[in-house]
Amino acid sequence: MTQASTWEQILDFSNRANPYPLYDELRRTPVARLADGSYLVSTYAEIAALLHDPRVSSDITRNPADVAAGAAAVGDDNDGDGPGMTPTFLSMDPPDHDKFRRIAMRHFGPPTTPGRVAGMETRMAEIVTDLVDNMTTTHSRIDVVDDLAYPLPVTVICELLGVPPGDEQRFRVWVDVALQSTDPGLDPETQQEKRAEAGKELRAFMEELVEAHRRTPGPDLLSAMATDDGPEGRMPEEQLVSTGLLLLIAGHETTVNLISNGALTLLRHPAELQRLRDDPGLAIPMVEELLRYEPPVHFVPFRTALDDIDIAGTTIPAGASLTLVLASGNRDPAHVAHPDLFIPDRRNNQHLGFGGGIHLCFGAPLARLEAQIALTAFATRLENPRLVSDPPPYRPSPFLRGPSHLLIDIDGVASRQ
Repeated sequence: MTQASTWEQILDFSNRANPYPLYDELRRTPVARLADGSYLVSTYAEIAALLHDPRVSSDITRNPADVAAGAAAVGDDNDGDGPGMTPTFLSMDPPDHDKFRRIAMRHFGPPTTPGRVAGMETRMAEIVTDLVDNMTTTHSRIDVVDDLAYPLPVTVICELLGVPPGDEQRFRVWVDVALQSTDPGLDPETQQEKRAEAGKELRAFMEELVEAHRRTPGPDLLSAMATDDGPEGRMPEEQLVSTGLLLLIAGHETTVNLISNGALTLLRHPAELQRLRDDPGLAIPMVEELLRYEPPVHFVPFRTALDDIDIAGTTIPAGASLTLVLASGNRDPAHVAHPDLFIPDRRNNQHLGFGGGIHLCFGAPLARLEAQIALTAFATRLENPRLVSDPPPYRPSPFLRGPSHLLIDIDGVASRQ
């Protein structure tokens, strides 16, 4: 039997709990050609360079091999567009990328709407407080994913977009099915079936939502985009539906991983958990270290070389597909000292946790704030939290990597400050 390659082992679910030794092996060849003719890039400097290189395209239609694969990916900056969807700005190159990203950003962040995310901080704190308070009415065993890491970002993104209360339960099933289709262990036919099943329901859901907000606009982000009369006009209907779905799914899926990976890391580093408990201000640099040490997104697939690119002694030929392995680059010893150590106040903390270049994660400010608030409450209010099992069970996806459940025992919940 032929021994699996390092990359095949990384994709293998049996290594999901700890792929980092395999990333060490991958970095021995910074730019590697796979048997299918695609390329892997695994070292920090080379990944960072390619993220900013205009010769690297995010348009999956440029590479036929990526079109079908891209349909499986649902998520943030680091993923493609969903099944049957009009491409969003994530799967475009300039100038279309720049135009549609600007239209979306007009209503999300600076300079036009600088207070959209910051204005939700109080509401985020209220949601977290209620979630933690509710843990006192349950048993001494809780699931950090189900009880904190999932409901916080889902509630926030639904309120931000104007999704009616209760509808998050409708789309959770569809999103789970869509993400299951990214499992490389599934045969292509099963992946396609899951994509089609989820895509039809998700698209119908968002079409109804967009139309409702156009008829009766509110103060939410989706209403603002649906009625936008800005200098570049409104998004076309199909583009608006796809962008709405992108924001809905990306607005919570990767943040779930960030929070649950963060809680797991703190439980494995009790001294750092105590430091955060004593000094909640440490949450700001700690989240940046978590984005480096245990990022929610492990690699960026579906990029295409538009020209021959010479990098790290290898020529990536024009037309070749490439994957940027962010999680490997984050632990590159050529970039950061002691990369396998979790150091919350690390001085050099330039990381690839949100990608980079023109496709830098759209929702990064929101994800940072949610993680800071959630992990601070986790540290300061849960009394004597301890893991039930380590490692916990993981989600199937190799690139949206995080625990599917994170069971812990606690002695109680401290009263709110």
